[in-house]
Amino acid sequence: MTTRHLYLARHGAADAFGQLTDAGRKQASLLGERLAGLPIDAVWHSPLPRAEASAYELARHLPDVPVAEAAELTDHVPYIPDPAETPASWLGFFDGYDAAEAAEGRELADALVQRFARTPDRDEPDTHEVLVTHAYQIAWLIRHAMDAPPSRWLGLNSANTALTVIDYRTGLPPTIVMFNDMSHLPAHLRWTGFPATARP
Repeated sequence: MTTRHLYLARHGAADAFGQLTDAGRKQASLLGERLAGLPIDAVWHSPLPRAEASAYELARHLPDVPVAEAAELTDHVPYIPDPAETPASWLGFFDGYDAAEAAEGRELADALVQRFARTPDRDEPDTHEVLVTHAYQIAWLIRHAMDAPPSRWLGLNSANTALTVIDYRTGLPPTIVMFNDMSHLPAHLRWTGFPATARP
């Protein structure tokens, strides 16, 4: 049985201009240390600077592993639900999105799934790929793996450099191995990217 292992991570903490902060660089480095014992084949990153910088920072711990941009990983809204399927607290979030923007987001989301959420053929080798991306893209891939309705990407958030793992195995549905795991981060670097509140 062939397995495609996807290691998904949101970029490190960034400033208001989208640039990685010192804390974000440390988060990415610690994620790289965690992944260093795995046979990583490639690191893919979103075109946005915070994701690219995070990818190169973590890749310092993965000698000779290629790092490359993947346009499908860019930050975007993957699916705009109808008002009837939108929780009341989210209704204002989608104000101002027109049909063209919704179609563009869904097209990118479909391309993301087509490229990275593919079950391998039986004659392919196992692969281990790191995707450094954004919270919405991780949520969309989780939703897809669960075969959940499109609107279920709402409410799935990821902390900066938290690790999510999905395995795609020949002949089986996808397996969510872990979601939003922050065990590689010390307490003061956890939960960035979430609203400030008491956390365990």
